[in-house]
Amino acid sequence: MRTMPAVLVVEDEPAIAELIAVNLRHNGFRPTWAMDSISAQREIDAALPDLILLDWMLPGESGLSLAKRWRAGERTKGVPLIMLTARGDEADRVAGLDAGADDYIAKPFSTKELLARVRAVLRRHSPEQSGEAIVIAGLSLDSATHRVSFADQPLKLGPTEFKLLHYLMGHAERVHSRGQLLDKVWGDHVYIEERTVDVHVKRLREALGAAGVMVETVRGAGYRLTAKPAVPVAVLDKANVA
Repeated sequence: MRTMPAVLVVEDEPAIAELIAVNLRHNGFRPTWAMDSISAQREIDAALPDLILLDWMLPGESGLSLAKRWRAGERTKGVPLIMLTARGDEADRVAGLDAGADDYIAKPFSTKELLARVRAVLRRHSPEQSGEAIVIAGLSLDSATHRVSFADQPLKLGPTEFKLLHYLMGHAERVHSRGQLLDKVWGDHVYIEERTVDVHVKRLREALGAAGVMVETVRGAGYRLTAKPAVPVAVLDKANVA
């Protein structure tokens, strides 16, 4: 029997929280409601959900602050997270994505759109299929163990960054437009904006450290992963690594 995905709804408006919970429950999910940062953290400490729906404007600690804290935590960094907010301009969307959100939904939203986004985020966070490790110029990705390393030093990537890197390494040297990356990495999630790709590429480069230069921007075309970047890769000196 398939387990219903657990969704933590962090929302301080009871009417909205109830509407979300009812629709989740009727569509095969197991929702839990938390109305502020304290109760949300209590739920997280008790059991990790499969996904978090997080309102930006909360009493006490804001949803944005919570997102940053959970993304920084070793235990919570891999939990999919969607921000819910009435703040819908581009600067706020980018702030939410930079804080670690996988997606961003501006209020008011339809329940059909919400459910579509929840399913899409869960799909792209599903475990990678087993396969052989890919190694390019010292950068290694093993989809079976979900590990990435450079010059034999382990790297920590978020789930979406891992999937993005997996695709780029599997199609190295090719240029991929933002639209192509949305289709291949985010699947049929039609609501995601192309700006999202830029945010996750930025995170990927930061996570790769010295190997980040291997992910190149091709002006007017998109992105590619190359073994011979324009800027030389700074190979780690293992003798000096603590």
